[in-house]
Amino acid sequence: MSDSSTSDALVASLRPELDRMKPGERLPSSRDLIERFRVGPATVSRAIALLVAEGAVVTRPGSGTFVAPRRSSADAPTGDTSWQEITLAGREYDPGNAVEAAHPTPRDGIAMSGGYLHETLQPTRALGAALARAARRPDAWHRAPTAGLQPLRALFAKTAGSSVNADDVLITGGGQGALSMLFRALAAPDGPVLMESPTYPGALAAARAAGLRPIPVPMDGDGIRPDLLADAFDMTGARLLYCQPTLHNPSGTALATPRRHQILQIARQAGAFLIEDDFARHLSHGRPLPPPLIDDDPDGTVVYLTSLTKPVSPSLRIGAVIARGPVSRRLLGMRYVDDFFTARPLQEAAIELLSAPAWDRHLQTLRGILRERCATLVGALSHHLPDWTPTHLPHAGFHLWVRLPAGRQATAAAETARTRGVLVNSGDRYFPAEPPGAFLRLSFAAPATATELTDAAQRLR
Repeated sequence: MSDSSTSDALVASLRPELDRMKPGERLPSSRDLIERFRVGPATVSRAIALLVAEGAVVTRPGSGTFVAPRRSSADAPTGDTSWQEITLAGREYDPGNAVEAAHPTPRDGIAMSGGYLHETLQPTRALGAALARAARRPDAWHRAPTAGLQPLRALFAKTAGSSVNADDVLITGGGQGALSMLFRALAAPDGPVLMESPTYPGALAAARAAGLRPIPVPMDGDGIRPDLLADAFDMTGARLLYCQPTLHNPSGTALATPRRHQILQIARQAGAFLIEDDFARHLSHGRPLPPPLIDDDPDGTVVYLTSLTKPVSPSLRIGAVIARGPVSRRLLGMRYVDDFFTARPLQEAAIELLSAPAWDRHLQTLRGILRERCATLVGALSHHLPDWTPTHLPHAGFHLWVRLPAGRQATAAAETARTRGVLVNSGDRYFPAEPPGAFLRLSFAAPATATELTDAAQRLR
């Protein structure tokens, strides 16, 4: 258990005790807490600091730690925020149903929602070692270049293909912020952006926040349909396409080989940019993945996006945008305006992680686990819920995209599942327009164990 989680547990243990104590009453000494809870001095120090930040206790040097005076909610000043309705008028942002309400996992519940690895599948030991090595660098806290550290840019370039070089790479703070930047940079406000239907809700939200109008382009089992894509460009005059050709979220499909060149050609002929979201590059279940579209694009049609948060940890906010031509200068300028650069210690830690033997070992282990978990969930659904139909058996990634029987409603099904202690993602929020049916997205990477997948299918039945 990490020191952070141990400190959180100690704080949770101390809160009931603080509630029973009177304001000004002295807490037990740090030595007493160490012996009583069998924790280290650093854990106690962190727990006390957290309680101080909450306003629950106050420290007096040389005297100890004391219960702070209690302040009731009635003591808080009551403000009038109605003026904001006038000030915000004309700058409305409606994300639609792209943003789903967050629900904590109930006690003894099973989380099959979300888009990250369970903490037991994250390479926390390797990441901790990488961060420790990075922190010891003499220049670890110096300002980083706006485009990112050269060794990290070279590592991302190598992943994207032989035609990409480090000078094409811009390091970003994860993928979501980079998406927001790309939508603002590549399309004018009120303009259309073509998207696969269904698509990633975070992309829908980012596009709408940038003032764009998402236009759905239907898919089939081989990915986005080229014929309908060409029609959509002609009808809307769009100059931007967002797609996920390597592994599509949520459906799990991969863009078929014959279509890859077609999609590029259609975008080129339309004079449009193609944002290639390659979030699953490191999440293969063992089969080789097709090369990125940008590796076959010397003309700068493709703007490539990838991130380390999915295969590592949600808190490793390191991603990369790869672009060629004048657009790369525009993106660099926007990056400078937005936040100057990505925190150097995180970049240094990413370099250490990607360069260590533990990285390849982690990916190899992860491939086997994801493959086995996917098969377990497919088998459990087939046994317990045979009328729930996975639309595609993915060869990478975290999720199954499941079509519900006719007459069912996805949002109602997700809410009912939550009352049974299983969190799933309603499919409605993945569509730019009206959904053509009822779908759920089920994660086989979010639960703690593979056994929970079978248990979840039983509860869902």
